[in-house]
Amino acid sequence: MTEVLFYHLQQQPLETLLPGLLEKSLERGWRVVVEAGSVERCESLDALLWTYGEDSFLPHGLWRDPDAAQHPVLITPEPGNPNGANVRFLVAGASAGDLSGYVRVVLMFDGNDPDALDAARASWKRVKAEGHDATYWQQSEQGRWQKKA
Repeated sequence: MTEVLFYHLQQQPLETLLPGLLEKSLERGWRVVVEAGSVERCESLDALLWTYGEDSFLPHGLWRDPDAAQHPVLITPEPGNPNGANVRFLVAGASAGDLSGYVRVVLMFDGNDPDALDAARASWKRVKAEGHDATYWQQSEQGRWQKKA
């Protein structure tokens, strides 16, 4: 079964947290696919990953790139695994579809958005019912992740 981590964003936005989590995934030797809820959101994440740090580089590309399968981090608005990723991040309204084939799936949701909370609760129930190893993580006031369930 796939390990599924639910990240409840409260203290910091996705744009602050995602680059570091992607870097850690690459350090582990994993390939990553980031599924966002819209084309516009994919484009903003692409721009973010080019500019988030002056002294860092995060190799990535978009689903529509001719060499999409070659990117170690691929951003897409669509389900699927075009770059053979080990890890899938679901952000900005992307919903958990088929989780098979991944070592880890990370569902990141905005704790200040009631619709995002409802969607995360529904995904939690489905993931647990399917027998996946699900854990729930919440940010402390200092921004550190604490396992809550």
